[in-house]
Amino acid sequence: MFRKQDMFLILFFLIIAAAGLLWLYAGRERGDTVQVTVDGTVIGEYPLERDDTIRIEGIGGNNTLKIRDGQADMTDADCPDKICVNHATISDVGESIVCLPHRVVVEIVSSDGETDNADFDVITR
Repeated sequence: MFRKQDMFLILFFLIIAAAGLLWLYAGRERGDTVQVTVDGTVIGEYPLERDDTIRIEGIGGNNTLKIRDGQADMTDADCPDKICVNHATISDVGESIVCLPHRVVVEIVSSDGETDNADFDVITR
């Protein structure tokens, strides 16, 4: 059914895939601060180490952000699509939750306030 060359090729691709996943997950940095931005203006930074519930007044509506167990989660929003509510929890530097109708961005940053994309300027964002 499979020739020897086919097995080597399959094994090669499995090793490449495993190495890629290892590189992807090993390079992640745990964040320690949640930065909340509304319409491009930072309205608050909250530590991930302290459990908290934050009510965010966005443009045209409200969102509720819960911080617990070192993770941030958008638990409620009065926007029509609720994509931000259905998003997974975030905890690593550079991860974000976005509510487009309310122009709310919740992003994990490191203690020095930098994200993974801090090397880019405003134009490339």
